[in-house]
Amino acid sequence: MTTDTTTTGATPNTTGTTILDARGVTMRFGGLTAVNNVDLTVSSGEIVGLIGPNGAGKTTFFNCLTGLYIPTEGEVRYKNRVLPAKSFKVTAAGIARTFQNIRLFSNMTVLENVLVGRHTRTKEGFWSAVLRGPGFHKAEKASRERALELLEFVGLSAKADHLARNLPYGEQRKLEIARALASEPGLLLLDEPTAGMNPQETRATEELVFAIRDQGIAVLVIEHDMRFIFNLCDRVAVLVQGQKLVEGDSATVQGDERVIAAYLGEPLENDPGAAEAAEVEAAEAAADTTTDTAAGKENDR
Repeated sequence: MTTDTTTTGATPNTTGTTILDARGVTMRFGGLTAVNNVDLTVSSGEIVGLIGPNGAGKTTFFNCLTGLYIPTEGEVRYKNRVLPAKSFKVTAAGIARTFQNIRLFSNMTVLENVLVGRHTRTKEGFWSAVLRGPGFHKAEKASRERALELLEFVGLSAKADHLARNLPYGEQRKLEIARALASEPGLLLLDEPTAGMNPQETRATEELVFAIRDQGIAVLVIEHDMRFIFNLCDRVAVLVQGQKLVEGDSATVQGDERVIAAYLGEPLENDPGAAEAAEVEAAEAAADTTTDTAAGKENDR
């Protein structure tokens, strides 16, 4: 891999406290193992990358971290507490995410989409909403102000009243990030945030992620754009066939012969090959069709 690794904004974190601690995470679909005994930590103020070939188990691992899947083995801790196995409870605990395939409410406005993300931080209950007393109106005003601040932050304030479906692709990605930030997370998980973007949009996304980190939010990101990942991240972990192959800074990862072999398609020792990778992808897709509607909606709340 010949990738420019000159960093423009990443500041390696060496003193931050651990906020995410995934230990021995394993996810099986029947007899197929999509994620196998993966350990990963993320510290406060840190940007960590997760890379690997297609079918390596990256998104499955994300789903295990965010409660969309219950790991077959292992545990996930956030700020030293084991996370509940419900995606909306994970969001409430302080972890937010975006998705590889954009999941916006297309018939709602840009502002309304961000307000949905405020749900977990709104304390008003059912009767307050029904009676619409002073407390309800105060909370509604505060949520709207915060949502507008986030739209300004991602550069979409001028389109607050536009329908989400009418935004260009790159702006839909920004909106999904704004909605995730609306839940006030301590850790943001980004699943291929630059997929389908041109170089200018990718650069803007890189600057946005640095700005998010500068606000005190740790970031864990999946991406196939190696230039983006190595410019962005303090540390990178590589998954191959569901297992963590190597972890380290950009130079360490790029210089590892096993990583080069995985990306060039050269066989690794005991590598089951592309056939099993395809089976894992099919199993993940089947699981998604049964859990996507309920779990995805929970995570968006």
